[in-house]
Amino acid sequence: MTPANSREVILTRIREAQKYKPVKLPPEPDWLSNSYKEPALPLYQCFVNELEAVNGQCMLVQTEEEAISKVATMIEEEQISSLFCRDTEIQNLFQAQNVAFRSDPSDFNDMQAGVTRCEYLIARTGSVMVSSAHLSGRQMNVFPPIHIVLAKESQLVPYLEDAYIAMEAKYGMHLPSMISLITGPSRTADIEKTLVLGAHGPKKLWVILVKDKTATL
Repeated sequence: MTPANSREVILTRIREAQKYKPVKLPPEPDWLSNSYKEPALPLYQCFVNELEAVNGQCMLVQTEEEAISKVATMIEEEQISSLFCRDTEIQNLFQAQNVAFRSDPSDFNDMQAGVTRCEYLIARTGSVMVSSAHLSGRQMNVFPPIHIVLAKESQLVPYLEDAYIAMEAKYGMHLPSMISLITGPSRTADIEKTLVLGAHGPKKLWVILVKDKTATL
C-alpha cells in the first residue's frame, strides 16, 4: 500500500468514527464570574480571620492615638528595646505620645521591631500590600524580626485585583518600582517538612487597623 493510499485509509476511518462518536468539547467557562467566593463577613472580620490563619495578628482601634498606644503596649509586653521607624508621619505620632523609637541608620541592624505603613489590605487572603513608594522603603518590610503595620480601614479591599486597580488609580503611569504582598510572618517547611517562622523575614506580623477612615496613616 502506497503512502498516499495509507493516508486516505486513515482519514476514511476517522470520518467514519466521527459519524458514530461525535467529539465532545468541554463547556465554555464563564470568564466573567468571580473565581473567589464573596466574603460572607465584613471586610475587616474576613481580613482578621485570614491573617490569623497564617499566624499573623490584627487589632482594630478607633483613633491614631489608640494605635500608637497599642504599639507602646505591645513593645512593652514583648520587652522590645529597639523600635525602628523611618516614616516621618509615624514618627510624629510617636513623639506626640512620648513613645521611644530609633531612626538613625546606624541603629538599623540592632532593631527588634519595625513600624511601617502599607498600600492596601486584601481581605480575602489576609495579605498586606506594600511598595517602595513609602518612606520606609523596601528593607523595613523584610528585615525587622517583628513587623508592625499601621493601616486605616479605608485601605481594606475585597480581592487582590481591587488592590491593583487602586494602585493604578493612585499612581497612574508612575507605579512604584516594587509592589509586594506580605501574607503572615515569613515561613518555610523545606527543612524536614517542619514549619519554621521567620525563615526569610519577620517572625511576627502585627497589623493595627484604625477604624477612623479620615486617619492620615
